[in-house]
Amino acid sequence: MTAVASTPQQQPPQDESEEALYPIAVLIDELRNEDVQLRLNSIRKLSTIALALGVERTRKELIQFLTDTIYDEDEVLLVLAEQLGNFTPLVGGPEYVHCLLPPLENLANIEETVVRDKAVDSLRKIADKHSASALEEHFIPMILRLAAGDWFTSRTSACGLFAVAYPRANPAQKTELRNAFRTLCRDDTPMVRRAAASKLGEFSKVIEKDYLKSELLQMYEDLSRDDQDSVRLLSVEPGIAIVSILKDDAELAAAKAALKDLIEDKSWRVRYMAAEKIVQIQEAFGNKINTDEIVTLYTNLLKDAEGEVRDVASMKLQGFCAGLPVENRSNVIIEQILPVVKPLATDTNQHVKISLASVVMGLAPLLGEKETVDHLLPIFLSMLRDDTPEVRLNIISSLDKVSKVIGQDELTQSLLPAIIDLAEDGKWRVRLAIVEYMPLLAEQLDQKFFEEKLLKLCMTWLTDHVFAIREAATNILKQLATKFGADWTSQHVIPKVVDLSRDQNYLHRMTCLFSVKALSQSIGQEKVKQLLVPIIKQLSTDNVPNVRFNVAKTLKELGKNVDAATLTSEIKPVLIRLAEDDEPDVKNFAEEARALLNV
Repeated sequence: MTAVASTPQQQPPQDESEEALYPIAVLIDELRNEDVQLRLNSIRKLSTIALALGVERTRKELIQFLTDTIYDEDEVLLVLAEQLGNFTPLVGGPEYVHCLLPPLENLANIEETVVRDKAVDSLRKIADKHSASALEEHFIPMILRLAAGDWFTSRTSACGLFAVAYPRANPAQKTELRNAFRTLCRDDTPMVRRAAASKLGEFSKVIEKDYLKSELLQMYEDLSRDDQDSVRLLSVEPGIAIVSILKDDAELAAAKAALKDLIEDKSWRVRYMAAEKIVQIQEAFGNKINTDEIVTLYTNLLKDAEGEVRDVASMKLQGFCAGLPVENRSNVIIEQILPVVKPLATDTNQHVKISLASVVMGLAPLLGEKETVDHLLPIFLSMLRDDTPEVRLNIISSLDKVSKVIGQDELTQSLLPAIIDLAEDGKWRVRLAIVEYMPLLAEQLDQKFFEEKLLKLCMTWLTDHVFAIREAATNILKQLATKFGADWTSQHVIPKVVDLSRDQNYLHRMTCLFSVKALSQSIGQEKVKQLLVPIIKQLSTDNVPNVRFNVAKTLKELGKNVDAATLTSEIKPVLIRLAEDDEPDVKNFAEEARALLNV
């Protein structure tokens, strides 16, 4: 597409009469520039130009110019479509907002989808700025023109405008709008029927209930039986809206039947959409469908021949089960749903297993301790040992949902051995998930058991070859110190930290510093002075600059957790020495720490 027609190169204004025309002249010049970026910049300055012109000239000249002469690259038109949605105050407010309709109507006809969609968004935005009379005189006739357009592009754009105009239309125009929408639902072009299907749900929420039952319901049934699966899949969402509205009406049976047909559609793409929306479908049906019927519809999706359908249906497991009637929920889950879920734990499609692992733990709070141990724990343990790392990771990330339900004995006997195995998993993200789960375990296990079974594991992570694991392990130390107290930390944790300070690997000495910083916030001033300051003093003379640099960083935090005397007698000399270091970074950070601590 080409830019605006060529005009003579504009010169700066010579007198006042020319000055009034100058902004629009500059705009025209920039909009015909060969550089797309310059044209984009010009369009982005439209609001500034409109302010310079004033509301009257903006309406009469700028908007007219944009309506008549802009044919440009799609990215320029996209920005223009967005800008016009915010132009109401620049054309004089709601009284004149209808003058924005012609350029937006043109943009709603453009071939590029994103431009049309943005134009429709802007039209929707300015619809409620119209008075009732302006809506009837300008906005609704524009919708009807778009709906009757020769090109499918205008007809698809029209579909998105019915819902914002219909509630304020007069009775005659409401009839015209309903008839036009019906025509779009039966359009020869699948793209138009798709657009109509996607907007049918919001239209159903603003149309009178009598017309919904007598007219819109038939449109929905037609779209739900369309020969194009791309149309049928978009009929799922309006089906949910219509069923929700018709809950207490005789016509519910027809809407229900159409929606059930979509859930069992021959096309996997339609079933996929139904699986994606199954929880909303369940909510829409409410008590108008018996539990066995909705559970059968759902479990059929879980057993679907297509992996993609099983995948998305698995992701909805927790939400669906939570929506079942409470009085019989446990029995339904155990007797009807879990027998279908268990095979999915070893599904040939790894995406199905990954999705299931992310939600299956959420059933534990719904079932309670005994049923979780009897029926869910075997699934958890099986998936904890799955060959796919993402499956193990998703199970671990949700362990808190189970550990809050089952008792300590079951946790230690069944889950703990599997967790300990995973602590040495070859995939570092799995190890990291176990590390991050450790504070939760510490909350649930008594101190002695934690010391015997898990403390050694926590200390081992401090020397893991992956930095993220080492960093997470130092954060655990802080939480353990808070839970078990300063004396326990002095006895069981700090000796290991001291060992790290003497390690040959400088990365481990760095981990020691991270541990010191974390522990200094949890063990009290006396313990910090007695146990942690000596470690810092030792490492301040380390031969690796990066270690000395991190000593200065650590002292910034540690200095906040000691008394004034320790700060002066112990911390200050170290910082003075580091401030004289040969390495600029060490020196600069030491000076920054001194300034912060005021020593």
